[in-house]
Amino acid sequence: MPRIHEYFLFTLQKILIILKLFDLSLKLNGFPIKEAQKTLKSIQKIGDNDFETYVNQQKQDIVDYHLTYNPFYKSFAKGKNIKDWNSIPVMTKRDLQQPLTNRLSEGFHIKNVHIHKTSGSSGDPFIFAKDKFCHALTWAVIQDRFSWLDIDFNSSKQARFYGIPLHKKGYYKELIKDTLGNRYRFSVFDLSDKQLHKNLTKFKTTKFDYINGYTSSIVQFAKFLKKEKVILKRVCPSLKYCIVTSEMLFEIDNELLETQFGIPIINEYGAAELGFIAFQNKKNEWVINSDDLFVEILDDDNRVLPYGEEGRVVITSLYNKAHPFIRYDIGDFAVLSKKSTFKKPLLESLIGRTNDLAILPSGKKAAGLTFYYITKSIIEDDGNVKEFIIEQHTKSNFKIKYTSDRPLSSENTKRILSEMETYLEKGLTIVFEKKAFLQRSKSGKLKQFKSFL
Repeated sequence: MPRIHEYFLFTLQKILIILKLFDLSLKLNGFPIKEAQKTLKSIQKIGDNDFETYVNQQKQDIVDYHLTYNPFYKSFAKGKNIKDWNSIPVMTKRDLQQPLTNRLSEGFHIKNVHIHKTSGSSGDPFIFAKDKFCHALTWAVIQDRFSWLDIDFNSSKQARFYGIPLHKKGYYKELIKDTLGNRYRFSVFDLSDKQLHKNLTKFKTTKFDYINGYTSSIVQFAKFLKKEKVILKRVCPSLKYCIVTSEMLFEIDNELLETQFGIPIINEYGAAELGFIAFQNKKNEWVINSDDLFVEILDDDNRVLPYGEEGRVVITSLYNKAHPFIRYDIGDFAVLSKKSTFKKPLLESLIGRTNDLAILPSGKKAAGLTFYYITKSIIEDDGNVKEFIIEQHTKSNFKIKYTSDRPLSSENTKRILSEMETYLEKGLTIVFEKKAFLQRSKSGKLKQFKSFL
């Protein structure tokens, strides 16, 4: 972008900080952010003993609303005992893959709701809607969670590692939003050393407060810093936190980020259609959002599992009147901590997505990220491999695509095959394919495991 545009955006951002235009922009677009912030505060004031009563009432209210005003949901839940929560049917993304107008509640239409599209990372993208209060409440929750880290959307400077539309209209629309949000966006499509050098220069000359964005892109920047022997906090002393989202963060990558950035790393878990699902606090607790969501962990028969057991993540949006997300299977597997309470449920671990499961010749099922984790610890030891993904083509045949300065050694490939047999089973075939670059989604995310079964 021309330097004059950068100067204009910089000046505009200074003015916006004074005006708190991030909040104002929500209000001007019809999202009642002040009302939402007030509602959120009243929810958070509810005591531990009364919180379950509040949630149960909201669950019943949202079900009753959609059964009364939403023809799609009325048909979907037909014949079910709505007074028994466990009898209410679980919905999936495929249930919702029909025209949006079919799914909107009475009184709502495309011009008086917030419309958005899921990323499609689960393999089932679709368009959804939120009523404007629900969307404002989503933003109120997001602002609240960032405030745990002393980050203010109206004043804190964000280094943003997200994708951006490359066509002119979408590109400039996102730049305007970045200006309103006091953000500077780094490319997640170009991770070459040349571009990463430019990124580092920007950090040296800008007082960023925090980093936020896709895990894989931020990890690549950290690897570059390691190679350059640079600790980011030393060249950008204003940095306080790095918040990663959208892709799995492995412990080995978390250690790399903490070392090369010199700041705490925060895990964010969310979904476009729901907002924040969980957010890590300063105590390293991954706190589930119980303010405007109700999160359950279910088994294959839709029975609620106790804390500590792994199952499907099923979520109810307690305030979305425009579109039902009631007992909605988001497509993830997770475990809630045994330390959870009704008001403060804690996410112990996020296992991965439903379509990340690998089915082996013996019939055994394994999280696809198991392959990624086993392989990662071996092929990245010498710093040669920059990125890699794993594909399953048949039950016994897998392909590892990777980018590197030189091909993998025979020693490394043998070690990978040996580890696969140790942790999974014998008889698996692995093909290694060196690539100039790895294909990312249109949003810039890198899908680490993909099954073609």
